[in-house]
Amino acid sequence: MTTRADTSRGEVPRQRPEKIRCDACPVMCYIAEGQTGACDRYANQGGRIIRCDPLTVIDKRIEAGGELVPFLAADWDGGVVPDETLFVTAIGSGTTYPDYKPAPFIISQTIDGADFVTVVTEAIFSYCGVKVKIDTDRHLGPEGATVRAESEAIGLVITSEYGSQMLSLGGVDHLTGGSKAEGRVTCDALLRLCNREAVTLTIDGGAEVVVQAGQPPVVDGVREERMRVGCGSATIGMFASQWKGLVDEVVIVDDHITGVVSEHQAGKVIGWPDTGIRIKGRRSTPGRYFQVAEPGLGWGGTDIEDPLTILGTWQAGKGARPGLSLLMVSTTGEQWGYYVLDDVLVPQAEPLPEALKPTVDLIAENCEPALCTVLFMGGAGGSLRAGVTRNPVKLTRSVQALKTSVTCGGAPVYVWPGGGITLMADVMQMPDNAFGYVPTPALVAPLEFTVSRADFRALGGHDSAVRDIADILEHGGEYGGAVGRLGPVKRR
Repeated sequence: MTTRADTSRGEVPRQRPEKIRCDACPVMCYIAEGQTGACDRYANQGGRIIRCDPLTVIDKRIEAGGELVPFLAADWDGGVVPDETLFVTAIGSGTTYPDYKPAPFIISQTIDGADFVTVVTEAIFSYCGVKVKIDTDRHLGPEGATVRAESEAIGLVITSEYGSQMLSLGGVDHLTGGSKAEGRVTCDALLRLCNREAVTLTIDGGAEVVVQAGQPPVVDGVREERMRVGCGSATIGMFASQWKGLVDEVVIVDDHITGVVSEHQAGKVIGWPDTGIRIKGRRSTPGRYFQVAEPGLGWGGTDIEDPLTILGTWQAGKGARPGLSLLMVSTTGEQWGYYVLDDVLVPQAEPLPEALKPTVDLIAENCEPALCTVLFMGGAGGSLRAGVTRNPVKLTRSVQALKTSVTCGGAPVYVWPGGGITLMADVMQMPDNAFGYVPTPALVAPLEFTVSRADFRALGGHDSAVRDIADILEHGGEYGGAVGRLGPVKRR
């Protein structure tokens, strides 16, 4: 290794190791001995660039989820490796950058008696982001509102789905199209979300929410426990028959569709009598009301704390009478109230009768646990395809024709129809710490392409770079003989 003297201050010359350059990403760090680059993925060890993380291999013999085994050549016993039981992921494999060369590992393996090739590479994604599904009926923010992390814009609120709020975060415009701070914060937030860490987000004109894949959301400091059983109308349809004979009227308060059992078709079918109730809001169809209140963190995702505020004057000529009983409940069963009309037809709060408690509990029982779901989304185009084939468009067409399957850290992905290879993967199905980053900024995600050996050759694949699993475990890869340090077996 070369050294150089430091005489800049007129002192006795001091020898220090020469830094070496890493070419694993566009940053091209100069790394000193014993140090890592800016991404913490590559290091200078003895004057060689090595990959710091172990190559992760999934042992498919374990039925319940598989075992994730970081392999080291020195720990392999030299025995014959059964191809069909192991799947080499791209986690810890290294990258193809600058993409003129074959992928770090192109593996020959036998699957159901047929010869297949799996190409693995840690892909650098400038075009990537996450779609976040947050199970809650709380109003997080208006559609289109900016989502921020550390005060920097990193995405926006998109259309709500049934029982969930949706966010779209990241993308090339936030990673590279804004300020350096915006790109840095966006990359950091995406990395932590994809690696299943908690991230605090604020929404303009809305709430603060802590998001972590596989965990309940925390909205304005309150941990959500359940997502709604359905809208107010659906709740009426599911449980109307169980209320008949126990209460005279039921209203399910919901930000989107508030349900009224006496007017609803479900109530009519089972012979529910009219009660003379009036609901403030826009009537859609019988027993279904829109816009009974503003969105918020209160009852059923509305901004109300007192459900009686959505009621108009009761109509005596249409069934209202003193003593008429009313149950009002939210779509999660978390809020409920029981009322009885007095002599002037004004609802008065009363204790919930014991006979009605099981019906409220049934709503809560039918609510699923509130969770956050994080889907990594990226465009696997660009030059990384050159690590698979000399003619990149053939890989794209092979994926679109379902001849080449794509996985992300061994997890299944959804490939969008249309041009390119635009994929989505559930980070909960991936091994721990599957994602990395480069400070360009961009995410680094594991990507595996599996194709028959014949089709691999037909699409112009790097056939001369194909190796079997035993060879990979024995000799490692491009960035050093050992592909990582063997750690304890990890279960997901």
